[in-house]
Amino acid sequence: MPIKINNFLGRLGWNARKYLPNLASDAYLKLQFLTRSKAQREYCDYFLNAKETPKPNVVNIETINRCNSTCAFCTANIYAEKRPFMEMTDELYHSIIDQLADWNYRGHITLYGNNEPWLDKKIVERHKYAREKLPECYIFMSTNGLLLNLDKVKEIQPYIDQLIINNYCMDMKLHKNIQRIYQYVTMHPEEFEDVDILIQMRYLKEVLTNRAGSAPNKKETEKVIKETCLLPFTDMWIMPNGHMGLCCCDNFEVTNYADLNTVPLKEAWVAPALMEARRKIAEGRQNYGFCKHCDFIDAGMRMQIVKNILAGNEEAANRQGGHERGIGK
Repeated sequence: MPIKINNFLGRLGWNARKYLPNLASDAYLKLQFLTRSKAQREYCDYFLNAKETPKPNVVNIETINRCNSTCAFCTANIYAEKRPFMEMTDELYHSIIDQLADWNYRGHITLYGNNEPWLDKKIVERHKYAREKLPECYIFMSTNGLLLNLDKVKEIQPYIDQLIINNYCMDMKLHKNIQRIYQYVTMHPEEFEDVDILIQMRYLKEVLTNRAGSAPNKKETEKVIKETCLLPFTDMWIMPNGHMGLCCCDNFEVTNYADLNTVPLKEAWVAPALMEARRKIAEGRQNYGFCKHCDFIDAGMRMQIVKNILAGNEEAANRQGGHERGIGK
């Protein structure tokens, strides 16, 4: 079936996120840190001790730094956004994709960051270019679906492996446009055999993580987080101005380890400042100021990628599908 709906823990989970938001968030994060910390540490050690620095597992390219939703947990929502408007130039975008192709990159790529990709009027054209240059990459799109319709799904599907639609709402119901898409795809599965469409039912005012202190509805606390974090080791985080930041939790775009307008992408990935940050974070977030109080943890796609790599199955890692719950997204 090319389309499915995911609602984490069903109505029970929904009601917990709605009526006991902080308790639900804390319980989920405690469980993830408890069950995932060993694999995270193992991958950090693997990365830092490899003879040749491993390539990123996920390349995130934010082509425009704006969103059109009101998600309470995100600094990019229309009420909380503070970043100066920026849209990536065609020249920079093509350079990044071309360099990934020259690098023989075969992992995951998404033209998405803390934004809504469909606000970029060139988003289909950009995906087409990425698919032509990176035919073996797993390309996925994550969208809030507010601008989505069936024509857009059909337009983008030749260039992506997975379409993740986050149906943010208050009533645990599909938006009408998403419902129409779901009904059509369900009735015409043969038209969508080459794309995996995942609709995630998301509570609009959910409390997730504090995103290194940037989440509007969960501010940074004084609690020091001593766990490590996968993101600096798995993800290449590229902002519209070409700066390479630490991770998706940098909603305010304050970290910058290289400028891809002038620094080659491969060099940026192993920039001395970024490698030093990784070494500190590997020993615990308390060792790096930006991460010291951040409680983010990805327990979905990246964890599965990491487990496959540690098991020696890199091919499976490259084909791993997207978010299970979308924690922090």
